[in-house]
Amino acid sequence: MQMWEELMAQAIAVCQEGIAAEQSPFGSVIATRHGEIVCAVHNTVRATGDVTAHAEINAIRTACSRLGTIDLSGHVLASTCEPCPMCAAAIHWARLDAVAYGATIADAAEAGFNELSLACQKLYEQGHSPVRVHTNVLRVECRQLFTQWQHGPRPEAY
Repeated sequence: MQMWEELMAQAIAVCQEGIAAEQSPFGSVIATRHGEIVCAVHNTVRATGDVTAHAEINAIRTACSRLGTIDLSGHVLASTCEPCPMCAAAIHWARLDAVAYGATIADAAEAGFNELSLACQKLYEQGHSPVRVHTNVLRVECRQLFTQWQHGPRPEAY
């Protein structure tokens, strides 16, 4: 659990950078299964005008580019919020070993985001995905990111 908390702390820090840059309150980290960080990125939907630029997608794109592969086996992802179905599918397709998240899809919806109410664990179970899911990692701190964002420079949900 200590590795997940360390990775989540990095995801929280990069999320706070995103909030300061007027982006949405989501951050993700990809690391080796031993905790060596490959990348830490935040959501850039507003900056890029790309609705797919969620933190998890940005992390997968960055990690694949840095590692020169589309197969991220042997790596894990920590996200400040539960991956939406799009991100959960990308995590599966990238062959990440596991994902950990803090806040839930319901927490994001409560903050005003237009979330699909489908838990990533449920999606993986129904799709027979081998991705392991770790929930509630620093959830209180991750939920606080929504409050920080709501009081920040651009609290516009999409």
